[in-house]
Amino acid sequence: MIEITNLVKKYHSKEKLVTAVDNVSLTVAKGEIFGIVGYSGAGKSSLLRCINLLERPSSGSVKVNGQELTGVPERELRKARVKMGMIFQHFNLISSKTIGENIGFALKAAHYPKKKRKARVNELLQMVGLSDKKDAYPSQLSGGQKQRVGIARSLANEPSVLLCDEATSALDPSTTKSILALLKKINRELGITVILITHEMEVVKEICDRMAIMQDGKIVEQGSVYDIFADPKNELTREFTSSILQFDIPDQALEKVEGTLVKVQFKGTTAGEGVISDMLKQYAVQGNFLHGKIEYIQEIPLGIFVLELKGDPVEIKRAIEYIEERTKQVEVLKGVA
Repeated sequence: MIEITNLVKKYHSKEKLVTAVDNVSLTVAKGEIFGIVGYSGAGKSSLLRCINLLERPSSGSVKVNGQELTGVPERELRKARVKMGMIFQHFNLISSKTIGENIGFALKAAHYPKKKRKARVNELLQMVGLSDKKDAYPSQLSGGQKQRVGIARSLANEPSVLLCDEATSALDPSTTKSILALLKKINRELGITVILITHEMEVVKEICDRMAIMQDGKIVEQGSVYDIFADPKNELTREFTSSILQFDIPDQALEKVEGTLVKVQFKGTTAGEGVISDMLKQYAVQGNFLHGKIEYIQEIPLGIFVLELKGDPVEIKRAIEYIEERTKQVEVLKGVA
């Protein structure tokens, strides 16, 4: 669906040449939701804007629906852009026009048949849950409602790709959840491919199928969202995922630990198995849970638990080996290794 190969984007400033996107290659499959994560200045927005060539790449290839875009004439490029909707962080609505007129303006700009515009506007407003706001003005809407208008406008020309530039970062957590649910619904019902850039891992965890982590213009890690959360390879990726999965054990609890402290990660079907209870039945050790949580990523459980094991050191070692065999994810934090 989208194939980016060796993409480079450089900006010239008075003082130096800045490489915003540095030899990036990635593929986004038709119908998937792909997240691009990174801190401010990582190159996320530049990469996104290179996909629809709002920014011309310095070098490299961008293919959308099999069409190489970097070399096509401007007229063909405008035609291709019609099928790539874009959602912005700050909504970009025309304050002097009603909600219906804002959406209608997008249709007019893309030469949508005049006789069909009114029906299309009504259809889009219903899709985003704003049928009763057609004659309202942007100033009368909440931030979440404004973003829903932005989404409706981006869908006006029946795009095959939706590019989301920090679409939820200006919204509160509750509103963010509702917007993400709407994007997921649009993706599933209309089959639209979604590329979403964000600095919030919670957003990626909520709706993305695959993801890439960017730093200094480069992709440092990419893969399925579940695999990256379950086993991050890069230091920056571990930093991002820790905001969702990790937790600090209170010092008071650690001071009271007399046995061996173990952190266990349960992935997929293992999370539903009685690994710890089975271990306690087989080995002469006592177990005390100190902390834990389970997250559902792509509807698959991922659990992390910290427990204290007491007993004979040999039995504790055998118990840990048993857990390791069942889970493949055990870390001894304190005590017998």
